[in-house]
Amino acid sequence: MKVSGFTFIRNAVLYDYPVVESISSILTLCDEFIVAVGKSDDNTRELIASMTSPKIKIIDTVWDESIKEGGAVLAEETNKALEAISSESTWAFYIQADEVIHEQYLQRLIMDMEKYKGDVGVEGLLLDFVHFYGSYDYIGASRNWYRKEVRVIRNDRQIRSYRDAQGFRKNGRPLIVQPVEATVYHYGWVKPPEFQQAKQQYFNTLWHDEKWIAEHIAPGETFDYSRIDALDKFTGTHPLVMKNRIEQKNWHFSFDPSGKRLSLVKRFLHFIEQTTGWRPGEYRNYRIM
Repeated sequence: MKVSGFTFIRNAVLYDYPVVESISSILTLCDEFIVAVGKSDDNTRELIASMTSPKIKIIDTVWDESIKEGGAVLAEETNKALEAISSESTWAFYIQADEVIHEQYLQRLIMDMEKYKGDVGVEGLLLDFVHFYGSYDYIGASRNWYRKEVRVIRNDRQIRSYRDAQGFRKNGRPLIVQPVEATVYHYGWVKPPEFQQAKQQYFNTLWHDEKWIAEHIAPGETFDYSRIDALDKFTGTHPLVMKNRIEQKNWHFSFDPSGKRLSLVKRFLHFIEQTTGWRPGEYRNYRIM
């Protein structure tokens, strides 16, 4: 069994993406790792090239920012990386530049890929998600955060990235997947407030026009992390590859988890989810086998 990792990135330094940690977290699982590096305004390409593993292969791309419907340019860049993986690989492991896999899940992921490699009915593996917010000490605790997503897909040329690259589809339909006991640590909402503000101002241009941004993105030089409805205290451990980044954190954020700012309807839905595990109306871009 061979496994290809793949991702895309642009302006990783400018917007403080933990892309090196992201790639490093699953590199041991992969026989190769494709990185689609978009033409950047910083030294992103040099950053990726500085990773000395012979498994890493860079393909240079140019983002078409005119594609604004649903953030489709992100799916286009994902597909560029996906198309470059080896035809010899059974699985393709997709990880975005702000996602990291804890080392405690690596052996289990290898076992699951081995388990399902011969079952062509399994088109992907479904991983859990935990979303960090504001700092490395808090995680999202409301319906605004997606709970699961497909991050390992079968090496099938009919499978393509969907919409804004959150998931995948085959011939326009959701993938048939198996849930696995592994969690993606999403750090996209943890970075210095000035970097977060710059990221929000730029990345929303991939979805919206200037009028929308002026109406929905608060002006200023720093992002206001306090505008959040519900968080829980994180009680686990972070992946080892994140150790240096976490130690270098240079801003303060705190939140009282008991003070969740949820509407009456959201409180009711939150109660149902907490007591039953069922999330009414949850969006699922996959079908569990």
